Amino acid sequence: MPDDAAKTGGAALARGWMESSPFVAHLGIRLDELTPDRARLSLPFTDSLPTMGDVVHGGAISSLIDTAAAAAAWSGADVPERIRASTIGISVEFLAPARGQGVTAEARVLRRGAITFLAVDVAADDGQAVATALVTYRL
Repeated sequence: MPDDAAKTGGAALARGWMESSPFVAHLGIRLDELTPDRARLSLPFTDSLPTMGDVVHGGAISSLIDTAAAAAAWSGADVPERIRASTIGISVEFLAPARGQGVTAEARVLRRGAITFLAVDVAADDGQAVATALVTYRL
C-alpha cells in the first residue's frame, strides 16, 4: 500500500491497494465505484476464469467478494498509524452460475468498528443474481 495513503484516508488507501495488488491485477478486478461504506467492483469475463465450460469459477467470485468487502470497509474508515487489516470470516452462498460473462460485486457496510461487518451481492452482466455473502473484516 502506498505510504501516503495513511495521510489521505481510507478511500485513498483502498484505491492504492487495488492499484498495486498483483492478485487483483491478475484476476482483472476493476474498481467501478467507491463511496463511504460502499464499493462496486467488476470482474470481466476472460478465458482463464471458467472452472468447466463457460462457468466462472467460484474461487474467482469469492476473491471478487473479498476484495469488494475490503474496499468498502476502508472507504469510510480512518487509517490507523499501524495497518493490520485482514478478512476474519467470509460466508458465500452461490445462487446461480455466471456463464460466459463478467460479474459485479456490490459491497456495503452493515456495522462499522474495529471489526466491520459487510454484505456483498454479486450479479452477472445480464443482471442475474450469482452470489451473496457476509464478510467480517478487521481494520
